[in-house]
Amino acid sequence: MRHRLIALLLVLSCSATPVAAQVSIDIGLPSINIGINVPVFPALVVVPSYPVYYAPRLDVNYFFYDGMYWVYQGDYWYTSYWYNGPWRLMAPEVVPVYILRVPVRYYRHPPGYFRGWRVDAPPRWGEHWGREWEQRRSGWDRWRRGSAPAPAPLPVYQRQYSGDRYPRAEQQQALHNQNYHYQPRDSVARQHYQQHGLQGSPAPAQRGQQQGEPPQKNPRQHASQRPPPPPREREAAQQKAAPAPPPQQGSPAVEGHKPLPPQGTAQREQPAPRPHVQEKGPQGQPPAEAPKQERSHEREQEQGQGQEKGQGHNK
Repeated sequence: MRHRLIALLLVLSCSATPVAAQVSIDIGLPSINIGINVPVFPALVVVPSYPVYYAPRLDVNYFFYDGMYWVYQGDYWYTSYWYNGPWRLMAPEVVPVYILRVPVRYYRHPPGYFRGWRVDAPPRWGEHWGREWEQRRSGWDRWRRGSAPAPAPLPVYQRQYSGDRYPRAEQQQALHNQNYHYQPRDSVARQHYQQHGLQGSPAPAQRGQQQGEPPQKNPRQHASQRPPPPPREREAAQQKAAPAPPPQQGSPAVEGHKPLPPQGTAQREQPAPRPHVQEKGPQGQPPAEAPKQERSHEREQEQGQGQEKGQGHNK
């Protein structure tokens, strides 16, 4: 009896190994092998009224949304920005809502628990993942059908990379940045782009430095490379900056010389004659010739007054 139990345990342990290998997930860094192989770029068709593509010719739940490929395999969601991986596992709490809203009919390899669900409605994810998930993703199945965004363009450049030409993970980033310049709208896709250095969401210091984008300018460059102001503003700025108007052409500048006023205003703007001011000598004394000039002027006045008086007496 004991030997039979030992033999039974050995048989069970041997048989459990291949079963576990079929359902296990081979984790590789930084990707996951999900057990599917898409040898060539698949034919993708838009789901009517949804911004999501599906692959009708694949026996896989295969979708494309907002610049990313999505696969539902073995009760898990995986994503990649190349059509055949490498794939990365995504928690159900962060899967984009438009992926969750795809109707059941577009799952080419639906799991068994999809049976009995309406084919024209999305899967009952709340029933499958539980109340806690449903509370976190409240409102995921409520939206206006006419408000859905337009589907993102397909990265058709990947058609030329198939079979042995399929690039390695370290080459995929450069090829993607060179050939696909779509900017994701979904926050999950943008975060995925940023984490992998894709062109759709570069780091702030690298914005504008990717191929096909103008280089970013710092504030000093912006200030130095601004377009010139209009002629009126430029003339006003020059008048403010200039200390004095330049002399007219043909009349050399003379120190202390004031420019002539405009025609028609010379008579009105002539300054009134200033009163005679006696200048002082070097030491504060009047110059030597000043008294003679004053005395001669007084004599002329006295003579004139005398002549007037004589003429009065003669009369």
